[in-house]
Amino acid sequence: QVQFVESGGGLVQAGESLTLSCVVSGTTFSSAIVGWGRQAPGKQRDYVATIQGVDTKIYADPVKGRFNISRDNAKNTVFLQMNSLKPEDTAVYYCYLIIYFQSYWGQGTQVTVSS
Repeated sequence: QVQFVESGGGLVQAGESLTLSCVVSGTTFSSAIVGWGRQAPGKQRDYVATIQGVDTKIYADPVKGRFNISRDNAKNTVFLQMNSLKPEDTAVYYCYLIIYFQSYWGQGTQVTVSS
């Protein structure tokens, strides 16, 4: 049973930074692809960032240059450092994991960016 503990969300002003963390249990974290997605009210869930291995990172266009994804395999944790936040970044952010061709999603953490 894969479980997630997501934290770090909150309310910030435009231009500020926020870092999300997601602690995963119930699977072999170091072998998994992990990442973050987000869903704003009335919109579909979009992929934000993915990290495979140590250095292979993929970002969605709206966050390129502003967000950084990283992982700490010793702590079974994936991070999302969000800089220069914009109101359009407001969404519920979800941690996800892919292993053995199966995907799993966390419960989400709310990020609200005021203008």
